[in-house]
Amino acid sequence: MRPLTTALTELTGVRYPIVQTGMGWVAGPRLVSATAEAGALGILASATMSAERLRAAVREVAARTDRPFGVNLRADAGDAAERVRIIVEEGVRVASFALAPSRELIARLKDAGVVVIPTVGARRHAEKVAAWGADAVVVQGAEGGGHTGEVATTVLLPQVVDAVDIPVVAAGGFHDGRGLVAALAFGAAGVAMGTRFLLTSDSTVPAAVKARYLAASVRDVTVTRKVDGLPHRMLRTDLVAALERSGRPAALLRSVRHAAAFRKQTGTGWARMVRDGLAMKRGAELTWGQVLLAANTPMMLRAGLVEGRTDAGVLASGQVAGLIGDLPSCAELVDRVMAEAAATLARLGAGHPA
Repeated sequence: MRPLTTALTELTGVRYPIVQTGMGWVAGPRLVSATAEAGALGILASATMSAERLRAAVREVAARTDRPFGVNLRADAGDAAERVRIIVEEGVRVASFALAPSRELIARLKDAGVVVIPTVGARRHAEKVAAWGADAVVVQGAEGGGHTGEVATTVLLPQVVDAVDIPVVAAGGFHDGRGLVAALAFGAAGVAMGTRFLLTSDSTVPAAVKARYLAASVRDVTVTRKVDGLPHRMLRTDLVAALERSGRPAALLRSVRHAAAFRKQTGTGWARMVRDGLAMKRGAELTWGQVLLAANTPMMLRAGLVEGRTDAGVLASGQVAGLIGDLPSCAELVDRVMAEAAATLARLGAGHPA
């Protein structure tokens, strides 16, 4: 497959303008290295790892592939500076962020030659990180999985493209070559896909959970605030229905229990968790109740995506899950997307109707 050059491929050094997002508990070394080998940009999820595990995971990816890849960071984490140091020392090509990093973090990474690509869900956030020196930005519309906003990708994307002069990567609702061409037509430099890469043979998500995704229709994907107090897109399950019926005291008690489990799983001390909670409260303007509810997310996602326990965990998902029906390898997926994109461009160039 011939490379497709865009501002994203030139910036990151990958062959194709496709990004595999840094999904917690999903985007580990196996998926990231398979994505990189396929010619796309794989992003390693680090928020659910200790700093020591992050370094080991980066080295594992580097041992599997010599192609560029990235690491996703939490800008509000108490040890963000340490994680940035690991990225710089290990020669990681790209740093992505789920929340806007500070001007100082961006500068430190750029001084070390690391490409900085935050993810945002609003034009004003894109304008802010662009002004601070971000190299590119991923814009996620409401269709995207996990934490999401209210503006559809087809509305948000052109708004951001018109507002900033750095490459924009489109996320939310993408799974094939037609979507890639549509994003390019809007002015994007590529697309980012989470659910589509989760549903590959290289993903470590349990087979029974993948089957649950494949069986879902677009109406089986919902948005709830009952997991962590923020809009969170996921598959509709019996557990989600039960959470929707639960009261606030039960939710807060569950949050404290899950916070303790996450602390034990990652080796994170209570003092750092409190510092992270304070940073989250300031950065996202959350109430203390929402901060407590946010403790739910890591362990409930782990229960579903690692342990396969849909009775005790949740399954973050984009609406696009309802359009996906198979489990290709990352190489097969990327080749397919690029072949579909080439065919779509050829059809449009020939003046054929869509």
